[in-house]
Formats: sequence, C-alpha cells, structure tokens
Amino acid sequence: MRFDILTLFPDMFAAPFQESILGKAIEKGLIEIQLVNIRDFATGKHQVVDDAPYGGGQGMVMKVEPISRAIEWVKAQDPSAWTIYLTPQGKPFHQDMARALSSRSHLILLCGRYEGVDERARELFVDEEISIGDYVLTGGEFPAMVILDAVSRLLPGVLGSDRSAEEDSFFQSLLEYPQYTRPSDFRGKGVPAVLLSGDHSAISRWRRKEALRRTWMRRPDLLENAELSDEDRKLLEEITQNHSNAECGLRPESRRRRDQVQGYGPESDVVQGSPAPRVVRGGKGRKR
Repeated sequence: MRFDILTLFPDMFAAPFQESILGKAIEKGLIEIQLVNIRDFATGKHQVVDDAPYGGGQGMVMKVEPISRAIEWVKAQDPSAWTIYLTPQGKPFHQDMARALSSRSHLILLCGRYEGVDERARELFVDEEISIGDYVLTGGEFPAMVILDAVSRLLPGVLGSDRSAEEDSFFQSLLEYPQYTRPSDFRGKGVPAVLLSGDHSAISRWRRKEALRRTWMRRPDLLENAELSDEDRKLLEEITQNHSNAECGLRPESRRRRDQVQGYGPESDVVQGSPAPRVVRGGKGRKR
C-alpha cells in the first residue's frame, strides 16, 4: 500500500518511519511512503505557499495552486489515489474507518497548516475529510501519522500475527481485555489465576468476558454496534448482575438514552448486537 503525505514540514516524519512496526513494514516493502513537500510546487523566487485571507482576519491560508499541483503530480502516477484532508471539520476517525481505508491501495494525506487551506482545494481535490478528535493541533502532520499507523497495522504481514490486530481494542467494537506478564506478583498484586492455569478454553472465556466488562464500564456506547454472540450476551448478563448501573461508563443523561435502546433497558442491560520502499524528503520527489 502506498501513502503520499503532502506537507510543508516533511522532516517531522523522519523518526516515526524509521522505528518499530512502520519501519519494518517499509523495509519489507509492505508499505511505501512518499513525503511530498508542498513548497516544491510553489512558483516564484520565494516559493510562497500561504497568503492573507480574503475578507480579513487573523492568520494565513494555504494557497490553492501549490496544493493542486502537488496532488495532480501524485495522481499523474496513480489516478486512483484517494485524497484525504486532515481537519477538525472532518468526520471523526475510528477503527471501522481505518479498516475501510486499508482496503485502498493508495492514500494521499493532505496536511493543513495556519488557518487551513483555500476552500477551493477542498472542493476540487479532496475526496474525504477526517478529524482525529475535538481539539486543536498546529497542523495535520500528527493526524496523518495517526491514520497511517492505524491503517498500516491492518495490512497483511505488517504485524507479527494477524491475531494481534484482531485482538486490539476497537477491532470488534470492544475494548481489549487486561494484559499481564512476569512477575506473577508485584507488590501484592497478583495475576488472575485463570491465566496461569493452562486451560486455554477458560482463558479465552475470561478474556472475552473482561473485554465485555471493560467496554461496558468504560465505553458502553461501543456495544451498540458490537456483533455479540449468544455467549457474549450471557457474559454481559453476568457482568450487569454483578455491577451497579452507576458503574457503567456513561454520564447519567447518557445512561438514560442508553436505556431507551431496544434490548438494553432496565429489564436487560444487554445490547442486541448485530515494491521497494521509497521515502522522499524535502526537495526530492519534485515534479519534472
């Protein structure tokens, strides 16, 4: 899978792409990452990429011409590339979105700066707008890293085992179960006995129940979209019988809304479910 990252600050990406899982995926040729410096596509002696907004106001706006040239340069190599603009105004990013993006062969990630990009760049060249949360960052570079990491780990061969991705939090709309490693006792806090039993069936059931318990207590909203088996519903019944409604991880007003969901009300707190790597930095990769 190929990622083209359009940015004014390509050097920000150097370290993340040399370390850990992403670095190994690049070495194996599983993903290709090309850093495209938008400034390389600006004209004139000073290669200006921003200007004051029409109508007045604070800050500067990224100009449409360099952005358009950069995107068109990438799309000349692959017209099927899907262009994403990272912006707080975009759709909230989540695991299902990462899974959908992982089915594509080529993503263009456009990183905004300053007061954002000229609206015409969005209207003419952007296929999708994504936000990673309701907070303010200095630019789209960190969101681009988040999306690249979340999508890459879903690709075959990127993780050591496909089950690693399947057991991650949110993969099945559930939070991950608690994890333990040596020592078996730390300052009086031991490891659950079932994990030391060697009974793989019991361990599997414990992990599933703990994933359901943690989701119910911390992110019960996720249960509305989780695909739950009959066994999952039985486990949830056990969980809700052993915990008070106040322990559910929703604010009171949200709990009231939750109780209105069919099958998840006061009678039953159970949701009815349903090639070689190439990294281009700075002036490299400029159009010819």
